[in-house]
Amino acid sequence: MSLDPLLQPYSIKHLTLRNRIITTAHEPAYSDDGLPTDRYRAYHVERAKAGIALTMTAGSASTSLDSPPVFSNLLMWKDEIVPWLAAMADEVHDAGAAIMIQLSHLGRRTRWDKADWLPVVTSSLQREPAHRAFPKRIEDWDMDRIVADYVAAAERVKAAGLDGIEFEAYGHLLDQFWSPLTNDLPEPWGGSLENRMRFPLTVIEAVRKAVGPEMLLGVRFSAEETVEGGYGEAQGIEIAKRLEASGLVDFLNVVRGHIAHDAGLTDLIPIQGMASAPHLDSARRVREATGLPVFHAAKIQDVATARYAVESGAVDMIGMTRAHMADPHIVRKIVSGSEHTIRPCVGANYCLDRIYQGGAAFCIHNPATGRELTMPHDIPPAATKRKVVIVGAGPAGLEAARVASARGHDTLVIEAANNAGGQVRLTAQSPRRREMMQIIDWRLERCLEQGVRFSFNTWADEDTILAEAADVVIVATGGLADGVPLENGADLVVTAWDLISGDVKPGAEVLVYDDAGDHAGLQAAEVAVAAGSRVEIMTPDRAFAPEVMAMNLVPYMRSLQKGKTTFTVTYSLKSVEREGNRLKAVIGSDYGDLRQERLFDQIVVNHGTLPLDDLYFALKPLSSNLGAVDYPALIAGKPQGEGHRNPEGRFELYRIGDAVAARNTHAAIYDALRLVKDL
Repeated sequence: MSLDPLLQPYSIKHLTLRNRIITTAHEPAYSDDGLPTDRYRAYHVERAKAGIALTMTAGSASTSLDSPPVFSNLLMWKDEIVPWLAAMADEVHDAGAAIMIQLSHLGRRTRWDKADWLPVVTSSLQREPAHRAFPKRIEDWDMDRIVADYVAAAERVKAAGLDGIEFEAYGHLLDQFWSPLTNDLPEPWGGSLENRMRFPLTVIEAVRKAVGPEMLLGVRFSAEETVEGGYGEAQGIEIAKRLEASGLVDFLNVVRGHIAHDAGLTDLIPIQGMASAPHLDSARRVREATGLPVFHAAKIQDVATARYAVESGAVDMIGMTRAHMADPHIVRKIVSGSEHTIRPCVGANYCLDRIYQGGAAFCIHNPATGRELTMPHDIPPAATKRKVVIVGAGPAGLEAARVASARGHDTLVIEAANNAGGQVRLTAQSPRRREMMQIIDWRLERCLEQGVRFSFNTWADEDTILAEAADVVIVATGGLADGVPLENGADLVVTAWDLISGDVKPGAEVLVYDDAGDHAGLQAAEVAVAAGSRVEIMTPDRAFAPEVMAMNLVPYMRSLQKGKTTFTVTYSLKSVEREGNRLKAVIGSDYGDLRQERLFDQIVVNHGTLPLDDLYFALKPLSSNLGAVDYPALIAGKPQGEGHRNPEGRFELYRIGDAVAARNTHAAIYDALRLVKDL
């Protein structure tokens, strides 16, 4: 038996977990009409087959009609969910893992205009800032109804054969009751902690009676709310002790903080640039204060941190949830002694930010996650070896090279710069986003292991490519910063890239005009603020930086608000003129006739990128497919090139990533994977 602390089995009552690594409950938003259909099941089964001990399904599967989902939660009030859960449980069990589900009533953490337009309900009249719905104060008949709903949901879970249920109790109805911040009910449901815990314990007791003693029940709760008016750690530990004393609970899953707004959520679930494992000591103190098994997850993104968490006695089971979105095969790689090949979670939080904007969770640099039915995590070998030449060593080019070489192709990458990285290297100039370079470093390491040849400091032109006599040429040359279309004065502005790279120093009073809405605009503003500039961020949109999304916006706001920064929405930059030693910005609006003139020392624009596509168009007439992509074949996972358009063509030609159009890192990597996996 391995001596690795992470690989030791652990028993809770009758259930023996084969190691100490779990994925905690999270909602990837892969459901169909609230049901965990094939895609949802495949996502969890992939991790089970790779050796995880326990996979927690659902981030707060909804128990009641007046708890409508705001990010595609599973709907536990539906009887038809049982066979889908059963199918998932059977496959996970067959793979040797355990499976549980998290149940919740969202309370005020939802909206009245979702689903059936029922009033939001909680233990006060205070709205949650994140979802903005003013709730009704809960009544006795509401409580009776909600208890019955929990019981019915739990019975469905038991019928499906899952191993346990976790109650969501941070930011949701159960802990809205026990938090003094969100409970102003009269006795017997409000006032003292004993009263505030009465309803949550009533729910858990009713569920225990319904499912019997064998099914595991746990509570995921916050050890302290870290917000004025909320409870501190002393009361959090008292809550844990009361849960233990009830005799109803088999484990605790500890978090720290609150999720009432984006900033609180980001502190509770830290993203890149924030400390690793910041709440581990809170979990440790709960474990020391109770006799219950303790689970924990919060930016445990690497094996060394996870191993320390278990070996030091801080927790019994450690959650590597986002890490398993980056690489579902972590446990298999630990067991096989190949930890160095684990694809790292870079904390970009593309997964969670997409969920909170109504999308499905995708990892920024593992496009197979959530697409297990169509995309491979392990690359299959090709039947025929070919020569593949890739131009560009950014994320798209490196992914193409990684996949091509894994398939056994003779692979060459030509790069004009002296190193790999492309736009990711530029992004990583910001200290807070340095983790992004792991996207490049991991691919570069895999490529070198697999025999990819690199030619750096090489400008690839038509003759360069023809001399290689390739079977397939992939243009992944990316793009260059584009300028905003101005009536005049385009030569007077600089781009966000100029500031981020350090090629241009910030002025004293800076206008950052951002109509792309991605990270580059805010990164440039951060550079200017750090230099002491007075900064105005202006956008023609109704909200600034919409592509950055909620949790990633938090650290930007914290740094920008410390400086002299203002934010202006719904205004457009029309032209720029010199006025003495300053720049006059002529400003208009898409909303009506408007003309303003403002003076700045520097005007910075962020307008996305223009494709570097000259090489592609030079090669296009020489290619067998004339650069065309068979979209139906691409989507169906079939090889390209079966219907060549040019019999005289010497090679197949494709372009990917920003060489096609300005998008993002995930799109670039996905372009490469789904094309090259079938070459």
